[in-house]
Amino acid sequence: MRRIYKLLLAISVLFLMTGTLAYAEFPNKPIGWGFKKGREGKPADAGKPLEQLIGKYGAVYKGDPNKKDIYLTFDNGYENGYTDQILDVLKKEKVPAAFFVTGHYLESAEDQVIRMVEDGHIVGNHSYHHPDLTKVSDEKLKEELELVRSKTQELTGQKHMSYLRPPRGVFSERTMQLAREAGYTHIFWSLAFVDWNTDQQRGWQYSYDNIMRQIHPGAILLLHTVSKDNADALEKAIQDLKKQGYTFKSLDDLMLSGVLKDPMLY
Repeated sequence: MRRIYKLLLAISVLFLMTGTLAYAEFPNKPIGWGFKKGREGKPADAGKPLEQLIGKYGAVYKGDPNKKDIYLTFDNGYENGYTDQILDVLKKEKVPAAFFVTGHYLESAEDQVIRMVEDGHIVGNHSYHHPDLTKVSDEKLKEELELVRSKTQELTGQKHMSYLRPPRGVFSERTMQLAREAGYTHIFWSLAFVDWNTDQQRGWQYSYDNIMRQIHPGAILLLHTVSKDNADALEKAIQDLKKQGYTFKSLDDLMLSGVLKDPMLY
């Protein structure tokens, strides 16, 4: 009996040691996404350390700086009455986009999610409850992602989800590794501004000017659909960017472009 006890104890210690080693291999120190904004057509710059870190886990925040391609993305935490207007503009201008949705959005804006897929857009994962993923367990993180994927499948028939935008822009090496194991690519961004405060909307010109000021080849735009400014500015911004020679492409195009394979792009 004593031998069995010692054997079980040894197995437990080994398990704890390997678990600790595995955890240490993927640090869980929270990292907030940030970068130097683009100006006058020059790409945004997150800096070598951050670029190398996200590159290690197959994440992206911009495309090829030598090609005038744009990747339009939206975060959808809740519906504020402007998504259909945005979808109408995208359909009129034949522009693909990616919408990163939460559980609340899936539960409260079913028609909009269905339309996103029917219109040919990508629906991405923004987690179910929008937590800081560095503060939840491995099991909870996986559950957060799976709940969004399964609910999206239930609504639209879309079985697979490839892209993740971390809630609050907070991540760690651990969360990136777990997401990658679940089949997700982290999608960060190279163009953004304060547009989510619904009680501080400033008019379409504010959104338009911020987009045009920061735009650069390979830009991944982050916009929030709760913003009336964004909805009202979107058509003119798209039309004027096209006049400047920009082409709007999808995240799938970005993945196929080889951006993850070519470190010289950063």
